[in-house]
Amino acid sequence: MNILVLNGSPSGKDSITLYTVLYMQKHFPEHHYDILHVGQQIRKMEKEPEVWRGLLEKADLIIFCYPVYTFLVPAQLHRFIELMKESGICLSGKYATQVSTSKHFYDVTAHQFIRDNCGDLGLKYIRGLSADMDDLLHEQGQREALSFFRYVLWNMRRGWQEPAAMRPEPEGLKTADAAAGKLDIPAPKRIVIVADFSHSVDGRLQAMCERLKHRLPCETEIVNIQDFPFQGGCLGCFHCAASGQCVYKDGFDSYLREHIQSADGLVYAYTVRDHSMGCRFKLFDDRQFCNGHRTVTMGRPVGYLVDGALDAEPNLRMLMESRAEVGGNTLAGIACDQHDPDREIDQLAETLCYAVTENYQPPKNFYGVGGMKIFRDLIWQMQGLMREDHRFYREHGFYDFPQKKRGRMLAMYLVGGMMRNKKLSRKLGSRMTEGMIGPYRKVLDKPGRED
Repeated sequence: MNILVLNGSPSGKDSITLYTVLYMQKHFPEHHYDILHVGQQIRKMEKEPEVWRGLLEKADLIIFCYPVYTFLVPAQLHRFIELMKESGICLSGKYATQVSTSKHFYDVTAHQFIRDNCGDLGLKYIRGLSADMDDLLHEQGQREALSFFRYVLWNMRRGWQEPAAMRPEPEGLKTADAAAGKLDIPAPKRIVIVADFSHSVDGRLQAMCERLKHRLPCETEIVNIQDFPFQGGCLGCFHCAASGQCVYKDGFDSYLREHIQSADGLVYAYTVRDHSMGCRFKLFDDRQFCNGHRTVTMGRPVGYLVDGALDAEPNLRMLMESRAEVGGNTLAGIACDQHDPDREIDQLAETLCYAVTENYQPPKNFYGVGGMKIFRDLIWQMQGLMREDHRFYREHGFYDFPQKKRGRMLAMYLVGGMMRNKKLSRKLGSRMTEGMIGPYRKVLDKPGRED
């Protein structure tokens, strides 16, 4: 397979982001890789389109590689995307993904920018990797990089892609075979579909749930939350955060933990109503506060079945992704009945099984990192009241306060002082860059992993 890396960093070959791609290249050497330093050589790209046009045409997979700059990609990569569009080159049907590094401040808007432009270019997009700048220096980050690339290759083999956020209704829509059988891939033990059929029109949501259940090669249960005898909605009394038990005695907290959240994977199904999931499903969500701010389903994949005009509800889509990110869940997919529901449901089924069997857990993006830091600080300050939450956060190492990393802070004071000294700054010159990327080079020099 031909893989083209569009390195959008102005640092060119000294880009930290590029080292993540080089690490993946080292561990998947069976593919052919070309790297274009479009960020550093944007003037050359403007003057000599023949340098890149042929590489784009022969590529099977295009990887947009860049550091996040002020909410988006660097201006140089932005300009190269303009060049791609102005050239009129046909990329329809090719695959694309992205790898970024940042401190997770609005990496989501940068990734959405790339995703939207992939849609404009007719590229089949696979969700990218949003890494912390230091991730590649640690074993977990290295595992995540390889796991991500393996996931990209798996999607390409299956013919899957992320649905575009906004799509025109296609003419002569062809859906997948409704009689398709169960998946011929390793299966999780148990999947639970939590559904609210209150507002389903003509049984559409029920049909979506039944198709997903039929496609999953494991025990799958559909739980209709209309049937649960809720005594009321969440009161915000914090009783559960202190004692671990809900003040209501309707048994929902134990039912939730023992019957729903014990599943290997979870799917939530509802009809779009009032720009949200409807009040009954919101009641179910609010009552999950009986687990406090403890992400008890952390590591388990989740998916959504949505009946309604989700294309017109970007806030709702963002909410679903954010919930998965903050909860530490892999978002296996969102299947909607607007365009090609059968195909989207089949893709959701396969991705759920893949995420469970391969333990696929991509690193969190801004939604997850930012949300967890807010809760981390909140629980730390209120640990006297939220004793159960505090115990959970302490046991899982969530109290990773940067104020405790005094060694790193002192090193940054030293580097900052040297850079402010004009004589030292001139003397150091390129050694500063070498010092930054040196640890990443050591990672690439290590023997290959056994995968």
